[in-house]
Amino acid sequence: MIQLVDVRKTFDDGKVVLKGISTVFESGKTNLIIGQSGSGKTVLMKCIVGLFEPTGGQILYHDRDFVSMTKNEQSLLRREMGMIFQSAALFDSISVLENVMFPLDMFSADSYKERRRRAQFCLDRVNLSDAGAKYPGEISGGMQKRVAIARAIALNPKYLFCDEPNSGLDPKTSLVIDELIHSITQDFGTTTIINTHDMNSVMGIGEHIIYIYEGQKAWEGTKEEVMNSDNEKLNSFIFASDLFRKVKAANS
Repeated sequence: MIQLVDVRKTFDDGKVVLKGISTVFESGKTNLIIGQSGSGKTVLMKCIVGLFEPTGGQILYHDRDFVSMTKNEQSLLRREMGMIFQSAALFDSISVLENVMFPLDMFSADSYKERRRRAQFCLDRVNLSDAGAKYPGEISGGMQKRVAIARAIALNPKYLFCDEPNSGLDPKTSLVIDELIHSITQDFGTTTIINTHDMNSVMGIGEHIIYIYEGQKAWEGTKEEVMNSDNEKLNSFIFASDLFRKVKAANS
């Protein structure tokens, strides 16, 4: 579980980006942060993982305040985190298996054989059992994202952060990635937080959703509650496309 208490962020130029956000991201659930570009959702995630220091508030990892930790304590906590970036961010010069092994090589005291076994397990988990010897340039974009997921879970993280994981993918592949992240979250009980613009993800795996508008939490709920929301700003964002307007009308 990650709890945010009145998280605020003002940059040195005086620009106020986050205006006191409080919420709870539960373990074993897919927690989605949505909002239009410039709303503050990316800054919020960067504050949660420690890339930005919030101006005020608390970020509690199972009651441990990340903001007040020493640099060493923050470094130790980061070993409990897995990250999936907007681009797969794989190393082109090493094999798929070696990419997945990379965090294990950096942070695990296990033997080479044990690290290799764990990396292969993670590839098996994302249905890439036979891809280990290939190089990133030899596989599709969707497969690269699955390798990125395998690498993110290699250290068995308690916390999984996904920044636009479906960016650049076709709808069918996006669905595969969503289902994979959701199943991993449930199977391993991770606290998973996803930044997304993808409304298919919202309606598919949105167990807990917060909508950020101009630096504030403007709405919070589930994918089921999205359809019946009377929040005008949320509806304007969610039902911007004809498809979702038709879905809402059909459910009215």
